[in-house]
Amino acid sequence: MTHRSLRIQVLSLAAPVVVSGLAFAGPAGDAVRPVTFAKDVAPILQAKCQECHQPDSIAPMSLLTYQDARPWARSIKERVASRQMPPWHIDKTVGVQKFKNDMSLTDDQIDTIVRWVDQGALQGDPKDLPPPRPLVRDNEWKAVRDGFGPPDLVVKSAEYTMPAQHQDVWFRPASDIPLAEARWVKLVEIRPSSLKARKIIHHSIAHLVLVDDPDAVNQGTTAGPGRRGGGGGDPDDIVNARPQLMEWAIGKGYDLYRPGTGKLMLPGERITWDQHIHAVGEEITGGSEIGVWFYKKGEEPKKRSYLVGFTGIDRSKMLDIPPNSFAMTEGFTVLKENAVIENFQPHFHLRGKAMEVEAILPDGSRQVLSYVG
Repeated sequence: MTHRSLRIQVLSLAAPVVVSGLAFAGPAGDAVRPVTFAKDVAPILQAKCQECHQPDSIAPMSLLTYQDARPWARSIKERVASRQMPPWHIDKTVGVQKFKNDMSLTDDQIDTIVRWVDQGALQGDPKDLPPPRPLVRDNEWKAVRDGFGPPDLVVKSAEYTMPAQHQDVWFRPASDIPLAEARWVKLVEIRPSSLKARKIIHHSIAHLVLVDDPDAVNQGTTAGPGRRGGGGGDPDDIVNARPQLMEWAIGKGYDLYRPGTGKLMLPGERITWDQHIHAVGEEITGGSEIGVWFYKKGEEPKKRSYLVGFTGIDRSKMLDIPPNSFAMTEGFTVLKENAVIENFQPHFHLRGKAMEVEAILPDGSRQVLSYVG
């Protein structure tokens, strides 16, 4: 196991967690059966790869058809055998293992792809191909595709023109929310502003600048380990202190709040955007937009939802990594009551190696919930 270079720890007063595992079994009796793209490989690519590997998406090549995939067969084998692709780097020996959105390949799926390449990457009978999966062709809202109807409100960011060759940019415009009355939100979805924009938007976060802020989640700028923000007026601190309305990266769908819960939007509030934009070899202009679906007027949820990130980095000082070494930082968040942890979203760039979330229970014992690296 590699060095654990960033750890997030959760201090819990009482946080029972159910940990389940997956058992894998290799294929039996079919070691010499011909493996073909049409019958065996295409269903795997549809389920686990084509969200990114399609035209006008973030991946460098399409894997929709045999003609698309065949030139990349050896590279595909290398990447899946080493578990570099699909990008799902959760340690399968610790913590929670069952996820609703698990994009990793099973041992059987990896074995199928490896045998397909080793046998010559055969096409097979086109009649064996599965029906094509729905593709992003018109920059659609996924919630619309799933039957929720068009959004009640769309808020757009300003757009940024990224040159063909340029260093990464963090683009932080602000957008007014055109509301005349308070409304409760039941669903939100972010998408890039166009199909072309999907190529340059690495991720996009919409922060909601609250007007009614009784718990001061807007103001978390106190310096110190694990605190939101780091003080000193650093733009990163101010942005990261604000509650999030939603974040998006390629493959993300929408956030549908549990029954009886929702976000409250008030007149006069704004959205501040935090968009990571990167160059892809051609000049592209694009931004982000967020669709909002409201509860019916007069329908008020019992609980108001907040989304505030916590970090494993002490933002009061710079992260210093000596040459030929590694650095580990920790952040702590105390849960005031029993809680359900629904997701864990580690986010790294070039220097990041691993991230862990760990529960410290009332008796002082520790339980690893997830390790990604």
